Amino acid sequence: MTTTTLAVLVPLLPFLGAVAGLLFGRTAPGFVRPLAVLPTLAAAVLAVLVAVRQGGGEPIEAATELTPTGSVPIELALYLDGFAVLVAVLVGVVATCVQLYSTAYLREDPRYPSYAALVSLFTSAMLLVVYSGDLMVLLVGWEIMGICSYFLVGHYWETEAARSASLKAFLVTKLGDVPFLIGLFALATDANSFQITEILETVKNGGLDHPTLIALLLLAGVAGKSAQFPLHTWLPDAMAGPTPVSALIHAATMVAAGVYFIARLLPVFGASRAALVVMAVMAAVTMVGSGLAALAQDDIKRVLAYSTVGQLGYMIGALAVGDRSAAVFHLLSHGFFKALLFLGAGVIIHAAGTNSLAAMARMDGLAKRIPDAFWTMSIALLALAAIPPFAGFFSKEAVLVAAEQTATGHADFAPSAAGWLVLVSGVLTALLTAAYATRLWLMAFRGRGVAAPDHGKEPFAMTGVLWLLAIPTVGFGLAAGPLADWFDGEGLTPTLATSVLGTGAAVIGGMLTYALWQRLSVSTAREAAATTPVGAAASADAAESAAGAPEVDEVTHDHPVVPAGPVADPGKALLGPLYPHAHVGFHLDAVYDALFVRPVRAAAGLVRFLDRAVVDTYVRGAGTAPGLLGSLVRRAQTGNVQSYLSALLAGAVVLAIATAVLANVNAGS
Repeated sequence: MTTTTLAVLVPLLPFLGAVAGLLFGRTAPGFVRPLAVLPTLAAAVLAVLVAVRQGGGEPIEAATELTPTGSVPIELALYLDGFAVLVAVLVGVVATCVQLYSTAYLREDPRYPSYAALVSLFTSAMLLVVYSGDLMVLLVGWEIMGICSYFLVGHYWETEAARSASLKAFLVTKLGDVPFLIGLFALATDANSFQITEILETVKNGGLDHPTLIALLLLAGVAGKSAQFPLHTWLPDAMAGPTPVSALIHAATMVAAGVYFIARLLPVFGASRAALVVMAVMAAVTMVGSGLAALAQDDIKRVLAYSTVGQLGYMIGALAVGDRSAAVFHLLSHGFFKALLFLGAGVIIHAAGTNSLAAMARMDGLAKRIPDAFWTMSIALLALAAIPPFAGFFSKEAVLVAAEQTATGHADFAPSAAGWLVLVSGVLTALLTAAYATRLWLMAFRGRGVAAPDHGKEPFAMTGVLWLLAIPTVGFGLAAGPLADWFDGEGLTPTLATSVLGTGAAVIGGMLTYALWQRLSVSTAREAAATTPVGAAASADAAESAAGAPEVDEVTHDHPVVPAGPVADPGKALLGPLYPHAHVGFHLDAVYDALFVRPVRAAAGLVRFLDRAVVDTYVRGAGTAPGLLGSLVRRAQTGNVQSYLSALLAGAVVLAIATAVLANVNAGS
């Protein structure tokens, strides 16, 4: 079987599994789990085989015209280079882990069949984006992911939180997709092709007439799909969906699609230095803002969501300075450890009965209850904080090295200002990342208070997946050397300067957070002993958090009430007066509400008033006039023949008199 045929099967198998799951999920429930896991697993194996055959060598291309258009052709094209085949392996591995994990996590969910089918369709769409060599075919996968995210985020549609989150995710991403689509058509018009290789050749020859406009239009779509400022607000709210979905969206699909898209078309963006500066500013604001916001979140999944936003900012920053190898390296590394973090968070929620860090901080011994999640989450948080020798250290350092090269003038792809923006914000974000990673670990696993509930060992389908993902989380960074040959041949190894900067910032952030936590723990313990009786009512923040996460009631056991009381939260001490603003995402949702939602609602109210008070008045008037005339005519219809003859005679007399009068008038004139 040829490599091209294998590559076609990779997105096709999950698609067929999704179709079969939707058709037979209700009538043959015994086949639901095999239809969910086996096609995705087979796709992952084939993706590995395709990667081995491609071997980081020359790209493998295949294309056939999909349909005649009369102008720019649309082709069903494959383009398999080192970037594509490795990202496909990531998608396949993470999707398989998510499907396996979901068989236990959602084992009692009545909507599991449709859920599993949508996850398979989601996976197929991302694989189509990865392998596609034609922008129109890529757009199909891009949009299918959007609609799948709408259904999966809204999985618990009975709750207002899930409905609102799914609608917000759909609308915000579509806000970016509109200019994205315009940009695609403008790009294809200039290049006279939707095929990526033809577009890159046109860029190489200087054939783009509007490079800045096209780059900015495409960047708007990427900002929506990859949750970058200012279109990132949907991602934290999307945590209302099941935790395995969060792992899939954050690690290997959807948000990764925007980064991958820019990496494939980086020369298009490089044709406009202004667009690169805009990209660098967007990445810098996203990184720092998300790091601050993550420090102020109580929901463990929202902490990880803001973490994803910031790590995507690193990737966009690497692309802004022209190093797509570093960007995709971090995409791969982040995909493994972020999937581990979310699936580990699912185990914690499953065991603790809450997603509130404040509630977990009042539990004693949670780490002992779930040792698999404790150790694997610790590994993943070290990778997230970019502590050597974990994978996140090497990939983050590759981004900082690329920024340093541009800032110091050793690389001229982008302006040096873009390099300085990415470098400074990247180092600051390293400090913030280590701070919120340490805070999450301390509050989740070093709580003090009532004993954490013991429900026995978690299902192997959940814990086994965690250890599987822990392997690349630990060792993937060591592949930095060989990976350079799969990418553009540029080195991905850290330098001494950036290692000292990045790791030093991370150590400072972690140690500062730990010191504050220790000090706060002493003071809160004294306060709790003085003011809080054992067995008090559950805390308001934990209750609020649980209310915002509908899955808590679905996947957890019955749990005892967590006593209320003060919590040692180093995030509040670190942020100070900035904490309440960071907690609500710096009021960006309120800004959007004032700038867009309220004016649109006001306009809708005006249109409704005009429709009812003006348009409907004319419509009702148009119907009333004939009705009145009809009622008058109806009164004359008595059924009396004598009346009809009298009216006819009177009419004839009137006509005769009128005729005589007109005749005399005409004769006189």
